[in-house]
Amino acid sequence: MIGEETMNQNAIHEAAQELIPASEWARSAFRRVWDSALSALDAGIAGELTWKPKKKTRSVQANACMWAHLTDLSQQVNWHGHKLTAEEWKEVISAGLRIQRAVPGIDGGFVVLGVRTSRMSIAEMADMIELIQAFGGQHGVRWTAPKWMQEGCQ
Repeated sequence: MIGEETMNQNAIHEAAQELIPASEWARSAFRRVWDSALSALDAGIAGELTWKPKKKTRSVQANACMWAHLTDLSQQVNWHGHKLTAEEWKEVISAGLRIQRAVPGIDGGFVVLGVRTSRMSIAEMADMIELIQAFGGQHGVRWTAPKWMQEGCQ
């Protein structure tokens, strides 16, 4: 029986395949902004457009691979007597990549100030996926990522 989380994860994987290539999306977005700026200038509204280059971050495919693997961990690994969600596994695994700080919570307990995977570079995401695979391999996890996604897992 397929669980709801697995069905949702599969829907995400399938939707990711249908995404417009980033260069086409960016070209279209820049065109819309430029057209709006020209209209504003024609209407006598002064303004400023700024474009700031950013470091390349993880691909949609690598992100989908990471979530597929985290879902596999959540379904197959019992961690010190606890079943963790994919989101919780992301926190556990990303904590293995960098030293993190834990601060007292407002109502007790602790809050770990973690790593945002959306801001990871391509190399950092590759390290994240490699760490997930190594950890999963040590715990007998069978990976279920769809074939099209496997390229993002390398």
